[in-house]
Amino acid sequence: MKVAIVTGSSKGIGKACALRLARDGYTVVVNYSSSDEAALQTLEQIKAEGGDGMVYKANVAVLAEVKQMVRDVFKAYGRIDVLVNNAGIVRDEYLLMMNPDTLDKCFDLNVKGYFYCAQQVAVKMYKQKSGVIINMSSVSSKFALAGQAVYSATKGAVNSFTQTLAKELGGYGIRVNAVAPGFVATEMIEAIPEETRKGYLEKVPLKRFASADEVANVVSALASDQFAYVTGQVIVLDGGLSL
Repeated sequence: MKVAIVTGSSKGIGKACALRLARDGYTVVVNYSSSDEAALQTLEQIKAEGGDGMVYKANVAVLAEVKQMVRDVFKAYGRIDVLVNNAGIVRDEYLLMMNPDTLDKCFDLNVKGYFYCAQQVAVKMYKQKSGVIINMSSVSSKFALAGQAVYSATKGAVNSFTQTLAKELGGYGIRVNAVAPGFVATEMIEAIPEETRKGYLEKVPLKRFASADEVANVVSALASDQFAYVTGQVIVLDGGLSL
């Protein structure tokens, strides 16, 4: 049995990753922070397809909650093989209108949350002498979008921390990579006004948004033995947007 924790997996990209890893044979921990119903639906879908797992409510921006989650998962299954750091927040604000609360919340969830989860899971992986950590970055870390200074900064931090962790943990059999999607057809994109969406689409050479499943496919590949010699990389999945 192999075990994967996917943070923020009650919907969107996280849900697609949880479902894909379950199809790959992992027992999946569906982490979430607010929507009980959506998390349970994800788990029900995993079980309907013959997979297994559990839901676990924890705010990854709170170290005590992360420690308890990792402790409980390890107690239940005896191992943790994959961590997908996916839980995050997007708050677009221009610099001159930036609210300090935006800065705090984005860094707490998008940076501190990733550090907390990686740290606690790495302790277990170190004892196993194996494991994979996959951090969800964004094309915004490499491609400037006006109004995304804070979000871009958090995802740039994710890229740098991915590379450093890969060096720190490689000797213990732990690989660390990141996936940097561009525009993905999720509820977040659907909430954007149609004219804005059209403008985004025009900038993508492939002339379409990615599906959440396409992001999950890359996560699945990075978690697999086929990519056993890949670590410290940021895989950009943006349809050519950043070219």
